[in-house]
This record gives sequence, C-alpha cells and structure tokens, in this order.
Amino acid sequence: MLPTVACIHRGLFPSCAGLSVRMTSRGIGQKGILANRVAVVTGSTDGIGFAIARRLARDGAHVVVSSRKQQNVDRAVAALQGEGLSVVGTVCRVGKAEDRERLVATVVEHCGGLDFLVCSAGVNPLVGSTLGASEQVWDKVKWLQNESKPESEIIDMCSVLLLSRIGQPEDCAGLVSFLCSPDASYITGENIAVAGFSSRL
Repeated sequence: MLPTVACIHRGLFPSCAGLSVRMTSRGIGQKGILANRVAVVTGSTDGIGFAIARRLARDGAHVVVSSRKQQNVDRAVAALQGEGLSVVGTVCRVGKAEDRERLVATVVEHCGGLDFLVCSAGVNPLVGSTLGASEQVWDKVKWLQNESKPESEIIDMCSVLLLSRIGQPEDCAGLVSFLCSPDASYITGENIAVAGFSSRL
C-alpha cells in the first residue's frame, strides 16, 4: 500500500541516502500553498514532468524528481536547485516493480512521508489493440491505482491536442499544483483534460 501520510517538517532532511542530492537549505521553510509537503513526480527530468516538479516546488513543496537515467536526474535536480527550490532526485524505472517500491520506501524513510504522487512517466507494455491485453499487462499499466490507498489522490498525465496554440508543459503544471492544494480537497476521481478544447471537437 502506498503511504500517504503528511510530511512532518524537520528542518533540513538529515538523511537523504539513496537520493542523488540533498535538499537545499534555500528551499526549506518556503511559503506557498504546498509549503512543507512532499511530492514525488515520476518521469520528471524534462517536458511535462519537469514543469510539474518545478511548479510544485515553487509552490512550496519538497519535490523528488525521478527518471530512468541518473544523468537526467542529476541535470534536473541541479537546474531546480539552481532556482533555489527544495528538490532531490533518484532513479526509478516505473516499469519495474522493485524500482517503484524502492522509490516510495526511500521517500517515506528519508522525507517522513509522502503527500502527493504525480505519475508523469508512462508505461506501455503492449503493442497493438488493448482488447486482448492480459491481466498482467493491465496490472503493469495500472499499478499505482491498484496499490494506492482508497483515500489517496492519483493524477495521471497525458498530452493531447490544443485550442489555438501549442500546449506547453506549464499548462499541465498549474492544474496539478491546484489539485494538490487545499483548494481542491473535495475533488477526487475526476478526469480533467488539459486539451486546449480539442476534446470537445
């Protein structure tokens, strides 16, 4: 089961072994709608995931970025910490159960808990029609939903078309930050398309 306990702020996180870079003191004690909360964003070293990680950190959250490659994690962490944001990173291949379990266990152990899990990394173990997909394939794609506590909030990300301009990663980031905020406390289980009205066409 995915722990969704609130993070207890303890100043500088004293032990971040397993994470590529320590939390920076500049990010601790930030003000904002997500102050002193812990967020994990998978697939967050570029594109939409990176924009979401940046926005959550700017809104006060302590953010753990993850990706399949250490050099990408290091680059993203350096960029975000360079902005004075409270960010660490770790390698996680979301297609591997042991990596997912290690990611959550590491965050809970070293950050005291996990408030938000944003799934921006994709897993596609199937080529072709989904009609004949095995239960194992569906379990792999839907692992986070299957393993999470019923009261946890899961935000799945996808990119779709646009209204009158090309969509930008930041278009998703603002919505995710809102959904993680107290203002969205009564919103759960909704499908919200960041689609530039194209879903209505």
